[in-house]
Amino acid sequence: MTHPRFPEALLSVSELESMLGEPRLVILEVKLKPVGPSAASAPESASARIPGARIFDLDGAFSDHAQSLPHMMPGPAHFEREVRKLGINRDSVVVVYDRVGLYSSPRAWWMFRAMGHAQVAVLDGGLPAWVEAGHPTAQEPERIEREGDFVAAPTGKAFCDAAAVERALEDASCAVIDARSQRRFEGLDPEPRAGLRQGHMPNAVNLPFTDVQVKGYAKSGSELAALFESRIGSRRRLVFSCGSGVTACVDALAATLAGYSDIQVYDGSWSEWALPSTRPVIQTT
Repeated sequence: MTHPRFPEALLSVSELESMLGEPRLVILEVKLKPVGPSAASAPESASARIPGARIFDLDGAFSDHAQSLPHMMPGPAHFEREVRKLGINRDSVVVVYDRVGLYSSPRAWWMFRAMGHAQVAVLDGGLPAWVEAGHPTAQEPERIEREGDFVAAPTGKAFCDAAAVERALEDASCAVIDARSQRRFEGLDPEPRAGLRQGHMPNAVNLPFTDVQVKGYAKSGSELAALFESRIGSRRRLVFSCGSGVTACVDALAATLAGYSDIQVYDGSWSEWALPSTRPVIQTT
């Protein structure tokens, strides 16, 4: 069921404003404490949010806490149960945003897609764009009156594990793209998580998630297509990694906007790959 103004992946503030009142619309604020330079981009008011927004807590209900790695994708039954608690239905039109711009919201977008829900889009520019446009904010999240009937239907293709990444690194038709900063990729800056090796995977390509956007807004599809071609040439199969599987989804969103469709996110990302092991790590010297 497609809303006539609902895009495949990205929604502008004006488009969201025009959709308010749509019965099937659900707005989700993706909760995740920003780190590094992104922390400075969040609005000063910790309580301000888009009116009607419900909270999608990446570190809480929407992580698999049975695993030691951060932000891991929960199983279908867990995801379905928690999404239903947010009052989301099978036919809901879901818009996700975050307080930075494009930071954690693409992770939620990717999770919904992984669970077979196609009617989900990211708000371009996030809460800062909403505030900048002069729209009102609310202090409290939306009160949820009843559980939804959302059904998780996993695609089985959105996420991959370390073994699949190892194969992809040796596949000339595939590009493994690392969304961390260039200095972390090169092993020049320490990792924010203790116990991890510094550097990058052999044959991986660096495309920092900050490079696919400008001030929290995604670059145009044509700009992104040119950017990806400059980094990976004609390769069309893409695997994205980052520090913990969150900002890799920013690059996955950018690749989707650029016209790529054969995309996976390495859920464990550097938090798994860089643990002490025999997995190879390259460091710039």
